[in-house]
Amino acid sequence: MPVRRFPDPRTASIDGIVAIGGDLHPDTLLLAYRQGIFPWPMQGIPLTWMCPDERAILDFAELHIPRSLAQTRRNSTLRFTIDHAFARVIAACARTKRPDQPGTWITAPMIRAYNRFHELGHAHSVEAWEGDELVGGLYGVETDGVFAGESMFHLRPNASKLALLHLIDHLRERGAEWIDIQVMTPHFKLLGARDIPRDEFLARLAATREKGLHLFPPPGPLTPHEEIPE
Repeated sequence: MPVRRFPDPRTASIDGIVAIGGDLHPDTLLLAYRQGIFPWPMQGIPLTWMCPDERAILDFAELHIPRSLAQTRRNSTLRFTIDHAFARVIAACARTKRPDQPGTWITAPMIRAYNRFHELGHAHSVEAWEGDELVGGLYGVETDGVFAGESMFHLRPNASKLALLHLIDHLRERGAEWIDIQVMTPHFKLLGARDIPRDEFLARLAATREKGLHLFPPPGPLTPHEEIPE
């Protein structure tokens, strides 16, 4: 059964933990993201739900593209797509080794849950292709006009960075002004991202949801072999 209610995220105490336990049912995920909460599995304890004291965001008006990345973008022969290979992107993100993490929080249950979330039209991917080879990308969650980035990967230099710029162009065209990146990383800081207090983030989240933006087309009907299992 899906979780029906989360505590007020403003009451989160140690390390931004809002709740422990629950499930990854699509209704649970939707409820969480609408309140600015996201799951963060930790080894050895039940599922943890987070809303950190400081939230990393990237305002598009403050986006800074380094000169070298801008030149790479102009000369790149990669092509980019949206929602063409979600399952492959999240699997590649799970396999990516990160120097500051001993393992991955993108566990098998998380992969299953977000693949289902994607099929329902809430999770989205951006893919970078070199010919027919998937060489980079990212995925995240969109709820009520707010996009929350989850993870990125690359097999070629700058592939994930260029995929991110492609995503930003896509979101800007549809009226979005910022993205939630949850936790600051060196790459996003270089692009102009900043941390804001949780209360400011939650107010921004609520204000953006009221705009009624539609950042991605709704999913088409599932064919029989794509039906979501119970």
